[in-house]
Amino acid sequence: MTIPLQAAKPFANEPFVDFGIEENRKAMEAAIAKVKAELGREYPLRIGGRQVMTEDKIVSVNPGDLGEIVGLVSKADRALAEEAMQAALRTFESWKKVPAAERAQYLFKAAELMRKRKHDFSATMILEAGKNYAEADADTAEAIDFMEFYGREMIRLSRINETLPLTKAAGEDNRLEYIPLGVGIVIPPWNFPLAICVGMTTAAIVAGNTVLLKPASATPVVAHKFALLMEEAGLPPGVINFIPGSGAEVGDYLTSHPKTRFVSFTGSKEVGLHISRLAAETAPGQIWIKRLVAEMGGKDGIVVDETADLDAAAQAIVVSAFGYQGQKCSAGSRAFIVESVYDEVVAKVVERTKRLAVGLPEKNFSVGPVIDRSAYEKILGYIEIGKTEGKLLAGGGAAPGNGYYIEPTVFADVPGKARIMQEEIFGPVLAIGKAKDWREAIDLYNDTEFGLTGSFFSTDEDRIAEASDIMHCGNLYVNRKCTGALVGAHPFGGFNMSGTDSKAGGRDYLLLFTQAKAISRKK
Repeated sequence: MTIPLQAAKPFANEPFVDFGIEENRKAMEAAIAKVKAELGREYPLRIGGRQVMTEDKIVSVNPGDLGEIVGLVSKADRALAEEAMQAALRTFESWKKVPAAERAQYLFKAAELMRKRKHDFSATMILEAGKNYAEADADTAEAIDFMEFYGREMIRLSRINETLPLTKAAGEDNRLEYIPLGVGIVIPPWNFPLAICVGMTTAAIVAGNTVLLKPASATPVVAHKFALLMEEAGLPPGVINFIPGSGAEVGDYLTSHPKTRFVSFTGSKEVGLHISRLAAETAPGQIWIKRLVAEMGGKDGIVVDETADLDAAAQAIVVSAFGYQGQKCSAGSRAFIVESVYDEVVAKVVERTKRLAVGLPEKNFSVGPVIDRSAYEKILGYIEIGKTEGKLLAGGGAAPGNGYYIEPTVFADVPGKARIMQEEIFGPVLAIGKAKDWREAIDLYNDTEFGLTGSFFSTDEDRIAEASDIMHCGNLYVNRKCTGALVGAHPFGGFNMSGTDSKAGGRDYLLLFTQAKAISRKK
């Protein structure tokens, strides 16, 4: 399908919906009811132009109400993964020749369609991922942002010789082209099952690659709806091949495949390092070094000095720690506060934490469930460890409900080397430590193998300048929460074990899915 080119308007972030307005709240409730009417539906694989139903299914369960099956999603095996690889290889030969501006139009069309059905996508995440209204809406808005932003970025890169011409060489015409890599494997996470899935996938395809999309097993239904949306936008069959499946079977097979050109992954450190090892091995017939784009998590924190606005700092700590139940790689699971204001800030954090209500996401409670039983048991295990490492001030156990509910939990007086200070818990658990001064607080913050996000609260400009230099993270925020990166405004990605510092939503991100070719012609 060829769609008419439209001018790329200046990029602007998709606005968030205000659910304090009754009309908006009722619209979301109607969307939830619509998605509930589809519960238990079966979803196929999408390979080339073929829909494939398999006997083996991934069962997607509502983590907030374990009696609800959101969907039954067909599950690929190695044979189907190989079929998808061959479909992607065939399609790449034609897709790579499509002009960049035309490829971008598919993203703009899909963004337009998603904008019209924003609540439907958000409602799916409310039921499948356990997000409340605001978290789900922000996820959908970010997905739209990624498509709009990356479409414009690909157009910009295709015109690089006009905007950033090469140095003139006597007697030659010279130009630079960014050409696609080939077939890539896209492995998105469950915690941003639409935004990150959309961002990773559309960045790769708008650059001219074809992909095998293996969504997270906890949230395959919303990923399928995205794949279907891209088909509706006219994307040729085989550009995106939707193949949910086991990481150990399908994921490892495709990562090791000689025809895989790149792997784009977002998830845990452990899985990311496993993928890195597999991708580094050269398979028989492989003629390139596979490229890995990885975002692998964090142990993020907030530093508060004695000059800070303490109410704003406490609020940011709570929002950063407990937004989406702490299930964000950017979540502020640690806080380091200077001793002169320590007790005051801790009291404010505890008071705000105890106000958080836990319950069904579809009823828009502040705190919902964690994603599955494995996460539930792991987090409760860390809470028990925390009881031996710090002073429990709020929460401390499971919360009632027919789902994976855990109380927002706060530990104070936690040493910097404690396990709950060092290990990524990925749940509603906050560890607070005391520092003698702001520099020691930063030292404590930096004492981690991760380096994704951080916040520094202060009103002292000299301290802010120094903190900006020495806090070692990919995304540092001053006097605000450490979550909520906006596409285009906060290119997102971290240092050390947080990944390859691939800046999603930034102006160099698409370069990771291209290779630069310089062409010189003698006059």
